[in-house]
Amino acid sequence: MRGYFFSSIGAPSVGLTCAAVLALPLTLPATAAPARPAPTADGATTVGRPADAAVPGRTQSLPLVPLVPLTRHRVLGSASEQGVHRRDVRHFSLVGVVWDNPGTELHGQVQVRTRSTATGKWSGWQDIETHNADHGADPGTAESTSGRVRGATAPLWVGDSDAVELRVRADAEPATGDGRTGGSSSPLPSGLRLELIDPGTEPPRQGSPADASRTHVDLDDAAAGASAANTDLVPLGAAEIPSLSKKDTEREALALRGAPRAGTQRAQPYVGPRPRIVTRHGWGADEKLRERGFAYTKSVKAAFVHHTASGNNYKCSQAPSVIRGIYRYHVKSMGWRDIGYNFLVDKCGTIYEGRAGGVTKAVLGAHTLGFNGNSMGIAAIGTFSSSKPSASAVTAVAKLTAWKLGLFGANPKGKTYLKSGGGNLYPKGKNVRLNVISGHRDGYATDCPGKHLYSKLGSARSAAARYQGR
Repeated sequence: MRGYFFSSIGAPSVGLTCAAVLALPLTLPATAAPARPAPTADGATTVGRPADAAVPGRTQSLPLVPLVPLTRHRVLGSASEQGVHRRDVRHFSLVGVVWDNPGTELHGQVQVRTRSTATGKWSGWQDIETHNADHGADPGTAESTSGRVRGATAPLWVGDSDAVELRVRADAEPATGDGRTGGSSSPLPSGLRLELIDPGTEPPRQGSPADASRTHVDLDDAAAGASAANTDLVPLGAAEIPSLSKKDTEREALALRGAPRAGTQRAQPYVGPRPRIVTRHGWGADEKLRERGFAYTKSVKAAFVHHTASGNNYKCSQAPSVIRGIYRYHVKSMGWRDIGYNFLVDKCGTIYEGRAGGVTKAVLGAHTLGFNGNSMGIAAIGTFSSSKPSASAVTAVAKLTAWKLGLFGANPKGKTYLKSGGGNLYPKGKNVRLNVISGHRDGYATDCPGKHLYSKLGSARSAAARYQGR
């Protein structure tokens, strides 16, 4: 593996395992996220923009109630079955369930059914993936100890809906020595709430790359800060970063690396052609939601591949809405500083910028608990536990990793060492040897990215290496 250090790509070293929170030009100092509002009289909470704000979208938050009669063995807040009775609500398209303590796991089944605004018909019961603790900032970091983080299920995309019903059933407790469970169940987490996310209206349709790079776009301070992080590649306000040929990408990589020191030569980097990337401005990110400033790590030595577990029932034209929904869920419902993934890929192979800070830079994400340092997270939009990912999505992962890992001198078919920040597979401080392109489950005991996507990582590694010219 050839090692490169890009002074304009990676942040300065701040220690072996630490990440620095730095402000790029045109950004403002970090500010705390707004406090969670109190419920209204009917128990619902609405989090969203003021009526006169420019960016649409909202979150409705509904407390869960017991769905079975209380007995002397069940008390409010620990009933084995909770939920939301069928009710009309304001429009939403993505759902999830959150609870107070992020360290508490939900052992049970979460199911939801919704009413479509297009047909007026109710869906069947749909499962929501409950195990989401494997995503998030590393233990002990400023993001994880902010006091705003909550436990949460994965989000589920349900399409435009105006009514909802939810049920959460706790698993039965493990059998005793005589094989009986006693009819009891494990307690559910406290403070369960159903989050209904309206991602807002679709952003304007994208034109050609030249049209997408217009500079006469009106941006507020937050949007300008996020866009400025990519001005080493495109003008301020660009809706997309166009693809480049391999030759032009190599020239760009050398330019980003900076002038060589006296007496040295710049080796031609192994880097894949830069793929087309839709920017945060392009998918319509409300930059006022996230925290100001950006967090960086030292390098990008590995890529972790994920699935969003949000279901496969979306059209490619809806992918920006899905991303805006996940973004709002991560920030407003789960309490993260920004969307957790560094990049996202839809079923048609379109690549999207994730966490703000610049696509060429080592942005610290919240995607693989314990291994966010010196890595990046790529999420394929969908659920691939029982469904196969599209060939376009797998190809996009290969192209993206060939380019981004190449900027940092990493071989997609190689191995690397990452120091664990703590998790359920490796203790904090352990140096772990991993594939440069790994699945989420390689760093944390989880089903993510689903067995069918995980089985495609070998071909993605080989393709990425070919794109790099290895």
